Amino acid sequence: MHILMTGGTGFIGTELVKHFTGHQITILTRSPKRAKKALKHADFSNINYINNLSDFADLNHIDMVINLAGEPIADKRWNTQQKDKICNSRWGTTEQLVTLIKKSSQPPKCLISGSAVGIYGDKKHHQVYENAKLADSGFPFKVCHHWEKLALQAESENTRVCILRTGIVLGTQGGALHKMLPPFKFGLGAKLGSGEQYMPWIHLQDAARAIAYLAQHSKASGIFNLCAPHPVTNAVFTECLARSLKRPAFITSPKWLMNIMMGESAQLLFDSVRAKPKHLTELGFTFTFSHLEPALKQLLHTK
Repeated sequence: MHILMTGGTGFIGTELVKHFTGHQITILTRSPKRAKKALKHADFSNINYINNLSDFADLNHIDMVINLAGEPIADKRWNTQQKDKICNSRWGTTEQLVTLIKKSSQPPKCLISGSAVGIYGDKKHHQVYENAKLADSGFPFKVCHHWEKLALQAESENTRVCILRTGIVLGTQGGALHKMLPPFKFGLGAKLGSGEQYMPWIHLQDAARAIAYLAQHSKASGIFNLCAPHPVTNAVFTECLARSLKRPAFITSPKWLMNIMMGESAQLLFDSVRAKPKHLTELGFTFTFSHLEPALKQLLHTK
C-alpha cells in the first residue's frame, strides 16, 4: 500500500508512521531534512519526502491519503494573522488533496482527514456522540466545519472518507500534557475555573492505533470522535495528574485571568465536550487506555 501523509512529522504523525512499516509512505513536509530528523525512529527505506503537491497531476499511484496537517491551534493567541494561518494550513492542503483525488481515474481508496471536537461547541454535561448538534459560531467551529466540508467532497463510490474529531491527545513529547507537566511537577498544577468542564482525551498510542484501524477497515467511513470512552472533568483531570506525579494541586486559575492571558483562545480550556467514540467502538476498535489514570501512569512511567 502506498500512503500519502500530511502532518507526518507532527505529534500524532510521528507515532502513526510506526503502524505502517512495510508500506510505502510519502510525506508532505516543508523541510525534508527536518522531517527525517523527526522520524529518526522510522525505517527510512519505506519513506520518501516531498515539499509540495504541484508535481502530482493526480493520485492514481496513491492507495490512501492521511491528512493531519495544520498549524497548532492552541500555541498562540488568536489574532487575525494567526487565525488565517490556522485556517489556511488546514483548508489549503485539504482542498489540494481533494482536487487531486477528483482528477484521478483510479483514486485513493480512502481519505482520512483531521478535525476536532471543538466543532461541537460547549455542551455542558451532555454526552456528545458523532450525531450531536454542532456549534453555530466560534472560531473552532469555523475552522473544523469548513475543513470537514472540504474533505467530504472527496467521497465517492471509489473513495471512502473518514473524519477525525480529535480530543486532547496525551503524550509526553508534545500536546497539552507536555505543557502541563512542568507546573504540575513543581506543585503548581491548577484547576481551570470551576473545573466542571469535560475534557475529551485520548492516549497518543490509541490515537495512532485508531487511525491505523480506520485505514485498514474497508467499511469505515463518516465521522469519528477520536477520544477515549471515558472523558473526565477538568477538576478530575487535575486531581488525577497531580496524584500520578505525587504533587499537590490546590490552585485554581480563574476564567477571567485565563481570558486575559489567552484572549479568545481560552475558549479551548472552558468549552465542555463530553465526547464519546461511539462510531469507533461500534466498528470494533478496542482502546488500550479507556480510563485516565492508567493512561497517565503509563505515560509518566515511560518518560
